[in-house]
Amino acid sequence: MPKLYLIPTPIGNLKDITLRALELLNSVDIILAEDTRTSSKLLKHYEINKKLIAYHQHNEHKITTRIIDALKNGETYALISDAGTPAISDPGFLLVRECIKNNIEIECLPGATAFVPALVNSGLPSDKFVFEGFLPHKKGRQTRLSFLQNETRTIIFYESPHRLLKTLHQFGEYFGVNQKISISRELTKLHEENIRGTIAEVIKYFETNTLKGEIVIIVDSPKNNVVNN
Repeated sequence: MPKLYLIPTPIGNLKDITLRALELLNSVDIILAEDTRTSSKLLKHYEINKKLIAYHQHNEHKITTRIIDALKNGETYALISDAGTPAISDPGFLLVRECIKNNIEIECLPGATAFVPALVNSGLPSDKFVFEGFLPHKKGRQTRLSFLQNETRTIIFYESPHRLLKTLHQFGEYFGVNQKISISRELTKLHEENIRGTIAEVIKYFETNTLKGEIVIIVDSPKNNVVNN
């Protein structure tokens, strides 16, 4: 029976994959991977030998129709990203939408994602939160930050190491340098680090410390604080 499986993969520690994920990766006909080189390492580690097809932001619009046709013909596919759950700041939405349109069954497994552990161990309110993912690099960035000044929930962002300090300085401008914040990087890995404090304190720390790995930023609700630059 044709089916698309969305399978989370470890965000760092290879032991964080589930038994059901391994079982399904071994059973599907094709595995769609954001980066086949990255995914090959994971599959090799668990001795999974399946055909890999690259599926990423640069080709998803071109090959989705072909994948849908293959699914209609009875094949089963798994979609994985480089790390974490597909479609969370990674490709996946377009394919899921097309499967729904074509009455193709979809199953998403629970599993690893970076923002949940970062939020939980931040010490900031986790009862209500909003996931922003990556901010626009240029166009719309200031507009988005201005809008978020009125957010009443904890805010979650993803960021790359080379843009972190620039982003933190902008947060200081829009949210105030005394805003509470938590930075998590290298989650689940040997050098995992969680830095908590005000925006000013965190900037000072990262100006003199190593910036490597994927980064999750948790910002306390701007409405909980009075902007104080």
